[in-house]
Amino acid sequence: MADARSLYAMLGGDEVTRFMSPAPGSVVGFERFIAWTRDEQAAGRHIGFAITPADRTDAAIGVIQLRQLTPDFHIAEWGFAIGSPYWGSGFFMEAARLAMAFAFDVVGVHRLEARAATVNGRGNGALAKMGAVRECVLRNSFLRNGRYMDQALWSIVREDWRRSKAVWGSIIH
Repeated sequence: MADARSLYAMLGGDEVTRFMSPAPGSVVGFERFIAWTRDEQAAGRHIGFAITPADRTDAAIGVIQLRQLTPDFHIAEWGFAIGSPYWGSGFFMEAARLAMAFAFDVVGVHRLEARAATVNGRGNGALAKMGAVRECVLRNSFLRNGRYMDQALWSIVREDWRRSKAVWGSIIH
């Protein structure tokens, strides 16, 4: 619950959420979101991580979530957001690689999927940089502010992850 205030400050604005579902609109809303995440995690359907800089573990600057798409978690979807002051800082890529290591090496995910609005250059670029493959465009699949947007469906499978670990080696422990 201690992360609710910093998450609201980092993720509460339209700059961060303009291509995704709206974030909670208050600190109390983020507290409810954190409680929901804990309940879903306890039920085995969801895993949530706060992104925190190593030198400021008291302040969450973003989130990464894994959600099961199959009951055994072999196919999962992930979503992520990071506060705009940290865009381009490298924090997100490091956190994303750690989350992928957890998903593939600990949870046993075989296929990890993500959706990103096609107009979200930053999100699509991050997925490509992580080694995800853009599989298709899902036409008019996301409603935001009364407007439908197309989304790209991205995936990375365990074999791709294993190959990429050799490249990223020093970041993944």
